[in-house]
Amino acid sequence: MNRAKGSSVDRTKCGTVKGGPDAPAASDFLQLTADQAPKGGLSDWLVGEIRRAIADGRLPTGSRLPATRVLAADLQVSRGVVTESYRRLVEDGHVVGRGRAGTVVAATPLNGASGPANPAGSAATGGPAATGVFDTPPGTDAFDAFRAAPARIDLSPGQPDLAAFPRTAWLRAERAVLAELASDDLGYGDPRGTLALRRAVAGWLRVNRGITAEPEEIIIVAGTAQALGLVAQVLRAEGVDRLAVEDPCSLGARQHLHNWGLTTPPVPVDSEGVRVDALRATAAPAVLLTPAHQFPTGVVLGGERRRELLRWAGEGGLLVEDDYDAEHRYDRAPVAALAAMAPEHVCYSGSVSKLLAPALRVGWLLAPARYRTALTDAKRFADLGNAALPQLVLARLMESGALERHLRLIRRRHRARRDAMIAAIRTRLPHARVHGAAAGLHLMVTLPPGVRDTELAARALALGVKTQPLSWHTQRPDRPGLVLGYAAATPTAIAEGIAVLASLCPVPAR
Repeated sequence: MNRAKGSSVDRTKCGTVKGGPDAPAASDFLQLTADQAPKGGLSDWLVGEIRRAIADGRLPTGSRLPATRVLAADLQVSRGVVTESYRRLVEDGHVVGRGRAGTVVAATPLNGASGPANPAGSAATGGPAATGVFDTPPGTDAFDAFRAAPARIDLSPGQPDLAAFPRTAWLRAERAVLAELASDDLGYGDPRGTLALRRAVAGWLRVNRGITAEPEEIIIVAGTAQALGLVAQVLRAEGVDRLAVEDPCSLGARQHLHNWGLTTPPVPVDSEGVRVDALRATAAPAVLLTPAHQFPTGVVLGGERRRELLRWAGEGGLLVEDDYDAEHRYDRAPVAALAAMAPEHVCYSGSVSKLLAPALRVGWLLAPARYRTALTDAKRFADLGNAALPQLVLARLMESGALERHLRLIRRRHRARRDAMIAAIRTRLPHARVHGAAAGLHLMVTLPPGVRDTELAARALALGVKTQPLSWHTQRPDRPGLVLGYAAATPTAIAEGIAVLASLCPVPAR
């Protein structure tokens, strides 16, 4: 790919500058001049220049890049050079293809800053005021404050790559649905959800999670949060006042249970998952579990532990299974859902929050027959059922194979970002221990004794890096640590974010 100096030979097939010495290889776009590129590195140079322009605010989110043909002509390079550069920018999440709308900037390397980063301590990078998020034990509004806190780099767990949302496929499916939709379909419907989506979900679960269910057994809900709330209401109506949870366990899940009057006795998790002997000791009649990818440790419930748990359920216990991100796996085989093994003992929930976007608020709930009527009533009186149009669009995406194709795309992207985070931790935080790397959208890292993880998270936020302390998700004293999301951040942002954390958490003396 070396350029011949002063040559008038057109070597575009080699990805080099074409034209003679009098032809300017320059573009009005970012005032790029291809002559500045190092020999043999045109694509690397172009990617780097566009990344820098995104980072310093010259290309804010939503900006459209020139068509590949136009930029190639301006720079007098082969179109393949520009196409390859755009492909790399799409893969690392900086830009996204919008079909006829072109290629637009989706996220900055600092994950959201639309202009030059403000100095540390300013409002746009967190600043001293933002540290108040972690000053006291988290209350019911903790996540509202956390999400509202501005940050240059967002390493929050649970957030998928929102820039990868399949807008073109969604619009195509929506147009098809509207073209076929009968007027009556716009009225009030079944509180359990549209039959089309319940059929599609039944097929999705059968293929992807090994669960055999009829559409009549499925209730469409506003995400797993509503599923958990509905289950909690029904259990409280039966006189249940305790629902055991794994420890550690999602703070948000515990808050939802507390809101409905349930206490949450903690059950420790080890390398094989929840300890069933400790579960028995709580005397709780039900337990909330994340068996396919325990949150936040990433542990997979082991085979023998599964058998113990099913024996406990067979004695009258209820398993509440939150299958929140089981589709995202990289280095291990799929794990069957508990609901596939013992449906009569499991209330199972899943959603598209980690597949597509949390804002859709679409999930599903399966429950043993004895609870279905009560759960349907609870859903009816909550909201009369989810909005029908998004359900029908999602059903079309599932049945057409578009959702499966999207899943394959984001798996590749998430895996690359996970690898970038692990590499950065290995280099910058060698004293941190990584957990749960084989699947999911986050890593848990544990830190040496003596580190206060809430203080570390607060100081990081003041420098514009957002993450969650492990202690938010524990009820019993545990190791200090952080829960780090990687799916929504570019590799560049991940590397910088880990560097900031490393600067605040030096290697302990030996």
